[in-house]
Amino acid sequence: MDVEDGISWLKNGIQSGDPVFIAVLLSLVIGVLTLLYFITGSESKRRGVLLVGLCDSGKTLLFSQMVNGKYVETQTSIKENVGEKDIKQKASLKIVDLPGHERLRYKYFEDYKKMARGVVFVIDSFTLQKEIKDVAGYLYALLSDEVLRNNKTPFLVACNKQDHTLAKGSSVLRSQLEKEMNLVRVTQSATLEGTDNTRQKVVFLGTQGKQFSFSDVTRTRVDFVECSAKDEKGTCDTVDIDCVIDWLAKIA
Repeated sequence: MDVEDGISWLKNGIQSGDPVFIAVLLSLVIGVLTLLYFITGSESKRRGVLLVGLCDSGKTLLFSQMVNGKYVETQTSIKENVGEKDIKQKASLKIVDLPGHERLRYKYFEDYKKMARGVVFVIDSFTLQKEIKDVAGYLYALLSDEVLRNNKTPFLVACNKQDHTLAKGSSVLRSQLEKEMNLVRVTQSATLEGTDNTRQKVVFLGTQGKQFSFSDVTRTRVDFVECSAKDEKGTCDTVDIDCVIDWLAKIA
C-alpha cells in the first residue's frame, strides 16, 4: 500500500462510520500521542546541569561565576549549591554544584542524576596528574551510570584553572585521562560481587580490543573545553567561562 492508497483507505473508513475502524484509529492516535507525551515530558523535566569533580577543582567558584557572575571565596562543600542560569531564547537551567568529597559525591549524585540534562565534570588543569587515578575512577563511574546512559546525557569535561602558568591544555589532559581510564577499565572485571552476593554487571566503555577513547563512548557525548573562573591573584580579571556557557546553550 502506497501513500495515496493509505490516505484513500483512511477516508473511506472514516466516511463509512464503521465503529470498529473508528475505535482502532482512535486507539492508534491516543497511543502515538501518549508516547510523544512521555518522550517530550521526560526531556522537559530534565532541566538540571550537574557540576561534579574532586575537591579543589574549582567547581563552586565556577558555579558562582555562572549563576551570580561574581567571584567568591570558597571552601570544601559539604552540601549542594543550587541556582538558576538563564539561557537566551531558551528555558533556564538549574545548575547544581555537588560536593566533591569522596564520602559525599556519590550520595548527592544519586539524589540529582534523574534531573540531569547535562554533566559538567570539572578538573584542575594544574594538578590533574597528582590525582588522576581518583579523577578517572569517578568519571568512569558517572559515564557508566545506567540512568545517564539511558537518557544519553552529554558530558563536558571543563579543564579549569587555565590561568595557572603551568596548566596543561585540554588535548594533553584528554590524552592523560584516556590512558588512565583504560587502566580503570582493564582492572574492572566483567562482574562485581554485590554485598548481597548477587552479580552486578559492569559497563564496558569504549570499543573491545582497543585502547580507551572518549570518542568511542556510546550513548553519550563527551566534550572538552578550557576555562578559568579566576586569575592567579584570585580575582575575576581574566575569567574565561564562555565555552562552558556556550555548551549550556547547546544542550538547553
